[in-house]
Amino acid sequence: MPQQQVFATKGNLIKAKQSLRQAQLGYELMDRKRNILIREMVALTDKAKELSGSLEQTFAEAYSALQSANIIDGVISQKSMGMPIDKSIELSHRSVMGIELPKVNGGDPVPKLCYSLADTDSSFDKAYINFLKAKQTGLVLAEIENSVYRLSVAIRKSQKRANALKNILIPKYHDQVKFITEALEEKEREEFSRQKIIKATKLRKESAKG
Repeated sequence: MPQQQVFATKGNLIKAKQSLRQAQLGYELMDRKRNILIREMVALTDKAKELSGSLEQTFAEAYSALQSANIIDGVISQKSMGMPIDKSIELSHRSVMGIELPKVNGGDPVPKLCYSLADTDSSFDKAYINFLKAKQTGLVLAEIENSVYRLSVAIRKSQKRANALKNILIPKYHDQVKFITEALEEKEREEFSRQKIIKATKLRKESAKG
């Protein structure tokens, strides 16, 4: 038992009370952090579901337009070779309660003319615009899904630490404070009784002499 591992002294009582306060404060902060992370994760999860549906629709429209362009303009693989290589993707981070979450920048989302209008038609334009939109949406979705994963890991860690504080450390220090307090109070009662006996004995001796 925890109370058997400490000596009943005023110094240890002060330490036990300080440890108890720190454990209680730590639990409150950890629980608050966990709740904030859960709210953030729920919001991102809802957004991810919305983006996932949007991405599927965008890809469907893009491939449909690409198929039409192939039919109208012939096989367009040679025309697509003229597209510049995208090197605009940049990765940074943002912090939520000390948790580093990725932030992806996919460059300018506005379509730029990088192919000949004379050799293509509106189906090619539509395919290009939709694939560009799909890229931007996919980057945001990847950012969100990675953030959700990191948040879920952080939430599990926070929950584990909060449980350890609530179920182990706080009861331990609470028992220590109770044990030391009761032991010191018992010592005070014993000392008080001893002093009464000494005083009564002294009075009897004085009376006997008188």
